[in-house]
Order: sequence, then structure tokens, then C-alpha cells
Amino acid sequence: MKRLCHYTILLLLPVATLLSAAEAPAEKTANEETTATRAQLSLADLRTFTDVFNQIRANFVEEVDDHTLMNAAIRGMLSKLDPHSAYMEADEFRQLDDDSRGRYSGIGVEVAIKDKHIKVMSIMDDGAASRAGLVAGDIITAIDHKSVRGGNLREAISTLRGEAGTEVAVTVEHENGEVSEHTLTRDYVPVASVFSRPLDTDFGYFQITHFTRKSADELKEQIAYMQDLHGGPMTGVVLDLRSNPGGVLKPAVTIADGFLDQGKIVFTRGRSENQLEYSAHPGQWLPDTPIVVLVNRGSASASEVLAGALQDHERAVIVGERTLGKGSVQSVLNLRNGAGIRLTTARYYTPSGRSIQAEGIQPDVELPALKIIDSKDVHKREVDLDHHLDGEPETHAGAFNSEVSAADDYALYQALILLKGVDLLKPGS
Repeated sequence: MKRLCHYTILLLLPVATLLSAAEAPAEKTANEETTATRAQLSLADLRTFTDVFNQIRANFVEEVDDHTLMNAAIRGMLSKLDPHSAYMEADEFRQLDDDSRGRYSGIGVEVAIKDKHIKVMSIMDDGAASRAGLVAGDIITAIDHKSVRGGNLREAISTLRGEAGTEVAVTVEHENGEVSEHTLTRDYVPVASVFSRPLDTDFGYFQITHFTRKSADELKEQIAYMQDLHGGPMTGVVLDLRSNPGGVLKPAVTIADGFLDQGKIVFTRGRSENQLEYSAHPGQWLPDTPIVVLVNRGSASASEVLAGALQDHERAVIVGERTLGKGSVQSVLNLRNGAGIRLTTARYYTPSGRSIQAEGIQPDVELPALKIIDSKDVHKREVDLDHHLDGEPETHAGAFNSEVSAADDYALYQALILLKGVDLLKPGS
């Protein structure tokens, strides 16, 4: 889970620093002495590392270059800290930055593995593939003049991505049997993170798949569009954070601020003195509009921050399953060689002081992960009986009718029931 919170420059220091007596400070505080003692490695430790390094170089069954060994040592050091700290080489670091910006560098196609082939499912407007004339239904048979047949197709697909401005040769078999070859220049392709649609005329549905730097702006624009479409305020809103793994923290904070007028949104605690604390400002995007937030066990990190803030301030009803419980902050630290590390530096806390880490957000209305199956109702109603008397005209339209069925999406169906119940209880409804 590639999660970007804030950037810090990390300067790599030598493993050991030797100071002469003249250069050393005259006095040290107790804290400074403790830190210095804890930070130093013994000569025996360094010798052990060197011995292991040399033994692997000399005796491993296959030859391994020093760069690979050093990267493995760094990755191993970080992997022992927690599941989310990691070392990223320059390409991985660049991809993480692209992900946080809501883009990737590629040829502008969506592909899938179908019948052991790489099939083009859709073409993005104004991408390299679109300009070259590729269309949905094409089969990619070779990349950079290497056949993909019989190989690892997932690895082959990953080679379509790369640094913007670089070229990749793609051989394509069209549905009419013709084969063509194209040299395409990779470029940045925007990736949307927010999707919306009207529900049952009066309600809005907004899904946030992950948090990029653009997510808050995307949501605000789509809320405005939906209000224009509706001709005024919506009766209720469903904010779907199910299976949202998180991402950039700041847009989640901005979205919470958009639904709140005051109070804390989230704060962090860690070893550093520079901890984060965000609070809401006056003014809302949807004042007085009821909100239901959908979550599940795949909702994590920034998703949990947003859900926890709205829950603590009683601004939304949280519906679904207990969330993942990934409540740690990963700082992305640049290294001088163009690589970077993702390092856990703090824990998140909701406005009321609840820790998200390993606990998650407990929904207000818990729904198990169910699959609803439609079945024939074997019980007859009066209207099904022969010679039944006709009824009076309908005078109360209180039945719940929806374009969303429980079988299609049970959690969304229940969210709409909650929102319509709130609307029915309003004075004058």
C-alpha cells in the first residue's frame, strides 16, 4: 500500500562518526548521551555485517552483484520495522509520486488478460495509443519486439508503463486478423479517483477509490455538478469508501473540512516534535444534507481518517464493516541517489482521541458482507386469490422503491433506506 503523507529530505550520514577529543563538546546532557549510545554500532557489529556480505559474494550458488546485495540489506532492515516501511529504488519512487498526483506514465490503454492474451479493453482519449489508431479489441502480441505469447503476461503489461518521454514498440493484432507495429511515446495519463451518479432522482452517490492530491477538487466539482443536475440541494448523499486503501492524507482532510464547520479532524503522535494536527474551518459543501459513509474491511488509512472525523462529529452515519485499522503515518523520505524510503513515523488519532491503528473504525450500523439472492415468494397475497375484492386507490406512497436492489448492492441499498428514513421523519414530509 503505497501511501504518501508528506515529504522530508533525509540526508544519509556515515555509519560511524569519529570525533577527536578537541572536536567533541565539553559536556553532554543525559539525553544526548543516551541517544549517542543508542545510535552507535559496535565494531563487532560492523565486522559481522561485512563478513556476511563477503560470504554471500564468495559462496552463494549464483553470482550476485554488490548493488543487489546492498539493496537487499536495506530492504531487509526496513521490512523488520513494520509492514509499511519500505525502500524504493528510483523507478518505484517516481511511480509513487505519480500515483499521488493521480496519474501514471504509459501509452494510454486499459488492458486485461483474456484467454492467455493481452487484450486492449479501452483507449484513453489523446493518449499515444489513441493517436496511433489502436482500438478496443486489439491483441498486443509483442512489446519491444519480444513476443508475449507463453510468457509472464503481467510482467509484460508492466513494461507498457515507464518514464514519460520514453518509447516502447508495440505489435498489435487487430480483430480483422491484420497485424501492425507502432512505436509509442509514453506520456502522463490522468487517473480519476472520484466517481458519481444520481440515485433515485434526489440522492447523490460519490465513490472515492483512492486519495490523490486531486481527490478533494474532484469531489467538490462532482458535488457541484450533481447539485446543478438536481436543480438544488440533494436530499441525501452516499459517500462510498469501500475498499479505498488510502493514499495522500491532505485531500482526505480537505474533504472532512468540506463537510464540517469546526473542530479537530485528525492528529498524530510520534517521536518527532513536528506532529500533524488538522482542524475544520467554517463553511460546508453540503450544509444540512444527511450523509451515509460506506466502509468495509478494505477501507484503510486516509479513508479511516475521513470516516473517523465525520463519525466523531456526528456529521455522517458510518455503515458497513469494521475498517482495516491501518492507522500509521508513512513519511516519504528522499535519498540522494534518487531513491527513497517510506518510513512509519507516527500514529493517527480521530478527533476524540481514538487510535485507528489495529482497531479500525467501528461502523454505527454494522452490516456483514452478504450476498442477497432473489427468490420466488411462495406465500400468496390477497391480490393473488381468485375472485378477490378490488382495493381502494393508494393514498400513502410510503413503500421503499429504489433503482438499487438489495441483490445488486446490499450496503448501498441499506444506505438509501437510512437516508429516505431521515427524509420521511422531517417535519412536513
